Amino acid sequence: MKALIGVLVIVALLFAVGGNYVSAKNQMVAKNETVKAAWSQVDVVLQRRADLIPNLVETVKGFAKQEQTVYGDIAKARSTLLSAPSPSDKIAANRQLDGALGRLLAIVENYPQLRSNENFLRLQDELAGTENRIAVERKRYNDALQDYNTFIGIFPNSIWANMAGFKRNDAYFAGSEGSRQVPKVNFSGVQQTPASPPPAAH
Repeated sequence: MKALIGVLVIVALLFAVGGNYVSAKNQMVAKNETVKAAWSQVDVVLQRRADLIPNLVETVKGFAKQEQTVYGDIAKARSTLLSAPSPSDKIAANRQLDGALGRLLAIVENYPQLRSNENFLRLQDELAGTENRIAVERKRYNDALQDYNTFIGIFPNSIWANMAGFKRNDAYFAGSEGSRQVPKVNFSGVQQTPASPPPAAH
């Protein structure tokens, strides 16, 4: 009788452990898919910004043809971003693109006629809106990633995660200095008035 009770207890424990494992694994799958879905939205807005950049650069070139180094840096960073195979690679490439864009927008300050160009103002507004959208989707992605990492790190989930092949994902998308600055750039739609010449000497 005692042997039977012992067997039943072992079977019950096995069912409980197995049930906990299956439940935890299902949640890991779901949370991992949430991370992937959140990243796909980040990817969409990064692509949207990448699509705006060529027109923005061409508009600036119309007023500042000599800034070839900056244009080259932007083209290289954009190409790297579009061909990046993983979120970590895209995040790194995006950081380089942010820096190059920041230098481009700094150049604009030296060209009053460009700052009042309608096409440039429209592109700048679209870029700023896209940057804001990137910030929103970046937060959703980071939140989903943190939730996933926290879940698989808690005992006994950490054991089940190791058994099921789920690993910690540290590809967090931190906002770079360049991306924080871009929406803050203020381009006046009014062309600056040239300074009056000094009075002629008598």
